[in-house]
Amino acid sequence: MDHKFGHRPTPKNIMSTMDQPSPESETLVLGSHEVESLLSQSPLVDAVARALRAYSDGSAEAPPRVAASTPAGLLAAMPAYLPGVALSTKLITVFPGNHALGRPSHQGLVALFDETDGRLLCLMDAAPITAHRTAAVSTLSALLLARPEAHIVAILGTGVQARAHLDALLASGRFDQVRVAGRHSAPILNWGHPQVQASTDFEAAVTGADVVVCCTNASSPILALSWLRPGCHVISVGTGAELDPPTVGQGAIFVEWRGAVTNPPPAGAVELQGRDPLTVTELGEVLADPRRGRDSGDQITVFKSTGLGVEDSAAARLLYDAARQVGVGRTLQW
Repeated sequence: MDHKFGHRPTPKNIMSTMDQPSPESETLVLGSHEVESLLSQSPLVDAVARALRAYSDGSAEAPPRVAASTPAGLLAAMPAYLPGVALSTKLITVFPGNHALGRPSHQGLVALFDETDGRLLCLMDAAPITAHRTAAVSTLSALLLARPEAHIVAILGTGVQARAHLDALLASGRFDQVRVAGRHSAPILNWGHPQVQASTDFEAAVTGADVVVCCTNASSPILALSWLRPGCHVISVGTGAELDPPTVGQGAIFVEWRGAVTNPPPAGAVELQGRDPLTVTELGEVLADPRRGRDSGDQITVFKSTGLGVEDSAAARLLYDAARQVGVGRTLQW
C-alpha cells in the first residue's frame, strides 16, 4: 500500500475505533397526553416530599435556574440530581402572552438520564409535569402548614396551574370547599367538581378561607393581608409580585430552597428579594422536624414557590417507571 500521504496502517491486533461497534441507546419519548395519563397526585406528593427533604439535608443537588430572556418570554434550564432516583434537566419556555393566542404559556421538555452512565433514558413533555409537580408541592405545604381543621380553599386564577391545584388539593382529602376566582368565571364551570364555587371577586373568595392559593401572572399584588382570616395558609406560585408587602412582612415564610431569597428572578422570588435568608424555612426542614412549621393557630403561614429541579427529577422518575410498566410511549434508537 502506498503511504506517501501519511496514512499509517492499523496494527493487526488493534481494532480501529471506527470499526468498533457502538452500542445502541434507547430513549423513551412521552407526549403530553401520555404524561397526563400517567400522573397520579398521591404518589407525586410523596415523591416531591422525599425530594425536598433530600435537598434540605444536602444529599440532592439542584443548581439555581438559569434563563435566557427575550422581549416576549424566557427559556430556562433546571438541572438536578436526586441520588438513587434521577439525574435530569428541564428546558422550559415561559411566554405569558401565549394565553391571548390560545397557546400554553409553559412549553418544553424534561430529559431523564441514567445516573450511572449518563444515557438519555427519556424525553417527556414538561408542561403537564410543571403544572402537576407545582400543585403537588403546594399541596404538601398545605398538609404541613395549614391548621388541622382547615377545609376551605380559595384559588385565585383560572389557568392551568389553578386547575392542577384544584385537582391536587381535593385529591388530598383534606379540603371539601373550594372557591375559584378569576376575571371570568365561565371557564370554571367546566371543571366538573361540585365543591367549586366560581367567582370574579378575589376578596370575597379569600374572606374566611383557610388556605389561599395565588396562581396568576400578575406583576403586582392581588392579595391583601386584611382579607386573610387568622391562621390562614397562603400559597403563591406566580413569578410576579402576587403577595402584598404586609403579608410577606408579617407571615411566617416557607420556601423550597433558600435560594429563593438569595438569587434574583427568575431563579429567586420577586417578593423575597433583600430578605434575610435565615428568616425563611425550607419545606424539607419541616419534613425533617415538624416543630419548624406552624407556631400557633393564629399564625399566617406563607409558602412562596419558585420551583426546584429535584421536583422535576422526582416526577420524571415516577413517569418513566410507570411508562415502562404499562408499555406506553415511543422509543428512539440512537
